[in-house]
Amino acid sequence: MFTVVLLTSPQSPSLEPALVDSLRNAWGGGDAIWLAPDEAAEFDLPAAPANLWEVWESCQSMGVDLVLMPREGRRKKMLLADMDSTMIQQECIDELADEAGVGARVKDITARAMNGELDFDGALRERVGLLAGLDAGVIDKVLAERITYMPGGHALVATMKAQGGHAALVSGGFTAFTAKVAAELGFAENRANTLIVQNDKLTGEVGMPILGKQAKVDALEQITARLGITRHDVIAVGDGANDLGMLGRAGLGVALHAKPSVAAQCDVRINFGDLTALLYVQGYAKTDFAV
Repeated sequence: MFTVVLLTSPQSPSLEPALVDSLRNAWGGGDAIWLAPDEAAEFDLPAAPANLWEVWESCQSMGVDLVLMPREGRRKKMLLADMDSTMIQQECIDELADEAGVGARVKDITARAMNGELDFDGALRERVGLLAGLDAGVIDKVLAERITYMPGGHALVATMKAQGGHAALVSGGFTAFTAKVAAELGFAENRANTLIVQNDKLTGEVGMPILGKQAKVDALEQITARLGITRHDVIAVGDGANDLGMLGRAGLGVALHAKPSVAAQCDVRINFGDLTALLYVQGYAKTDFAV
């Protein structure tokens, strides 16, 4: 048995009942259940439709995300999330680079690395090198003035925690940022890279080993083993090429507003919804949200 979830942007909800009913009828689905008025609905299917991606493309043209998943085991026991451009709306290293006067150069490297065009480790070292000499106090300035949270993040973490879930933040960014973001959003733990500071200045070096694509997979394996759960109990979310390993390994991997080359490798793609989409795909209604 499968479940189809249709959802739109919470900021401008526009999910038409006619679309839900036409798909349900065409695919021989069960009764529609509205998870949020005008925003999210679901129905069950006995089998996966052959024209899924053709219909997905059509829905995208209407500003609607379509997700198909097995009904069994929908609700997950652990959230594993990327930070930059996922739980927050920025790339922290790009914001630091702006303060250092090398923003355009670093932003280009970041974009290419997240799209899978560059080796992540090398790209990270190159970008951090360009920050050499920057006052370490700029980190707090960026956190205070430049970092904003992705809509739906508080509700996602709080709701999963309220249901007994574990939330872990795993980033290719930096601990100076993940510690603050994790504390603000309620994550139980966080892992990231470390910026080396000497005499209150960034040295342009990053602590080794670098936390990249494989380290995110390792985090999934290590944390699930510690909790006594399996990878099938995990919902993972990210947007960049370095997230593909954990997205593919998790029971449910969600590409959120992802780079095109990343989204193309994921079955669950959220382009219009926010982080609450991860609750809808697990079958939570808006009235179930903890905040």
